[in-house]
This record gives sequence, C-alpha cells and structure tokens, in this order.
Amino acid sequence: MKLNERSVAHYATCDSPADHAGFLRKRVERHHHHAHHHHATSYQRRWFVLKGNLLFYFEDRESREPVGLVVLEGCTVELCEAAEEFAFAIRFDDAGARAYVLVADGQAAMEAWVKALSRASFDYMRLVVRELEKQLE
Repeated sequence: MKLNERSVAHYATCDSPADHAGFLRKRVERHHHHAHHHHATSYQRRWFVLKGNLLFYFEDRESREPVGLVVLEGCTVELCEAAEEFAFAIRFDDAGARAYVLVADGQAAMEAWVKALSRASFDYMRLVVRELEKQLE
C-alpha cells in the first residue's frame, strides 16, 4: 500500500478528530559494532496520534509535521512487561518488520492505547475483508 507523503502529513495534522492521542516513550535501540558494548536502549518521548489505522508520532504536541508513521496493518499489539512497566509492543506478521516498543505513563493510559491500537488494526482488517468480498461477488 503506497501512501502519498504529502497527503499523509496533511491527514496527520488536519482537523479530523484523532481516535486516540497522547505522549508515549518510544524505545530507540542503537546497535554498536563492538562486541563488548551491549546495545544501548534509550527512550524518546513523543506525541502519538492515532487516526484510522495510521499511528503518527511527533517531536512534541505542537509539531506540525510528524517525524514518523506506523501503519497498523497485519500487526498484533501486546503487553511486554519485560521491557519496562506499562510497556507494550506493536509487532508485525512480516518477519523482517521491526517491532515498536512503547511505554505509557501509567496503567490506564497503557490499556487505553492497547485497546485503541488493537481496534484500529482489527477494523482495518475488517475493511480489507469487506473489499475482497465485494470483488468476489
């Protein structure tokens, strides 16, 4: 699915209501080449906005341009307490795809995000199925 960058950026910032929004910390892994270095894990605090099955993230709440985008397609959202308290992951069926590990500010926020992201992914899959059924008729 090819997304037009400009229309996506517009969609991210236009006035259509967000399905969910809030601050999350996103895990950033830096891999070092030296064997004796473990890869350092740091977290960046980002403002996340969910619209439909598109999860945008911004430098901060006032930013106009998103710095990144996750398309919630063929993904599972699961808790991963191992990483850190209130952490959850977005993983993709595609073996090569990277997982996103995100940390919410608390239990309620984490549950709300997991629910919203799972629903977004599921609704999208339902839409795809409906389109396929239409084509088969």
